[in-house]
Amino acid sequence: MGEMISLVHRQVSEKARETISRALKLIDFRYRNSFRTVVIKPNLCYYWRASTGYTTDPEVVSGIIDYIHEKYGRDIRIIVAEADASAMKTKYAFQILGYNKLAKKKNVMLFNLSNDVLEEREVEVGNCRIKFKIPQLLLESDFFINVPKLKVMRTTKITCAFKNIFGCIGEPRKIVYHPILSKAIVGINKILQPHLTIVDGLVALGRYPIKLNLIMASVDPFSVDWVASRVMGYNPNKVEFLKIAIKEKLGNPKDIVACGENIKDLSRIFPKMSFFSSELLWNIQFRLLNCYSKIVGDVIPPLLEKP
Repeated sequence: MGEMISLVHRQVSEKARETISRALKLIDFRYRNSFRTVVIKPNLCYYWRASTGYTTDPEVVSGIIDYIHEKYGRDIRIIVAEADASAMKTKYAFQILGYNKLAKKKNVMLFNLSNDVLEEREVEVGNCRIKFKIPQLLLESDFFINVPKLKVMRTTKITCAFKNIFGCIGEPRKIVYHPILSKAIVGINKILQPHLTIVDGLVALGRYPIKLNLIMASVDPFSVDWVASRVMGYNPNKVEFLKIAIKEKLGNPKDIVACGENIKDLSRIFPKMSFFSSELLWNIQFRLLNCYSKIVGDVIPPLLEKP
């Protein structure tokens, strides 16, 4: 049996914990090592709310917290962690995106990785040596859970499991890696390897946001990104950082076993990117969607729920 990945559709009125539990059951997930601390790394993208498809939904993280408490006990220490970015301060993102409220309700800790003790690590990717500043918390974590979004990105085609680990770099100005972005994404994943990846695809992001009501789960982030590429309509063989990851022996597409929802069915409804989507139109669209969400309290306009 190869690397398993589950794709599970959230049923009507089903709690996030229940969907996550079904996804983990499909891959027969069992964390056998003893642990006292869990670190959960969501994808907080600037100050966009989860309704835009940019940011990991606090509801998904809440479901993971509930799952951990029920499965492993309430004495487990849970830390939700994110790092500052070039144009985002984590302390504000936690507040604006609902994570302060989540932490208070679930009695978990929020942590800014950029404020941690940062350990410099160097790694070689191809013929390129790359230095990273790695938060000590992640290097010492007992149980590290990666919780990315399912979304497209112009520079790398997709952003999901591997790219969310890139967000763990403690140095806020990650823009310095952009000239070698694909290699840097692979490089940080050679250093930081989460024990579990759970993808928030409740609202996914393609040409526009869409309610997929999808949760994906695997212990192998490469498998997650390979399958996520197919869901989003990309040939994973043409995603640069995945090609590099194969060369660096971080994954093998021949080993992937997908179970649950049909990948082709999901790909048919995913709103694929077009060559006519300009940066200006993209930004205007999501500013309007963000305003819509705040005003009416809905996730996205009904006319965008189907392609």
